Amino acid sequence: MISEHFERREFECRCGCGFDTVDVELIKYLEKIRNHFNDSVRVSSGCRCQEYNRVIGGATKSQHILGRAADIFVAGVESAHVADYAELIGVPGVGRYKSFTHIDSRGNIARWSDR
Repeated sequence: MISEHFERREFECRCGCGFDTVDVELIKYLEKIRNHFNDSVRVSSGCRCQEYNRVIGGATKSQHILGRAADIFVAGVESAHVADYAELIGVPGVGRYKSFTHIDSRGNIARWSDR
């Protein structure tokens, strides 16, 4: 366990390379989101090595390759509500997608949507 509710394996790069170093600030935001909604937060994409990020078409300077990002969803909660709460608690990077929310702990404010 890397925090009360999250295990390191949840953030491992999906290619199997073993990259699983997660930013401490990102974990703090995830714990706040988990506690607010009082339900598990599922990580669909966490850490990505540069090769895997390239293969899946991720942004060249993706926060995922730095271990600072997670694409998440909370069962039974619309992704827009998760994004709204993330912004409310000061998550620097928030991306709004139909089926998930991207959050990251970058140093500046960034907001975007796929809609």
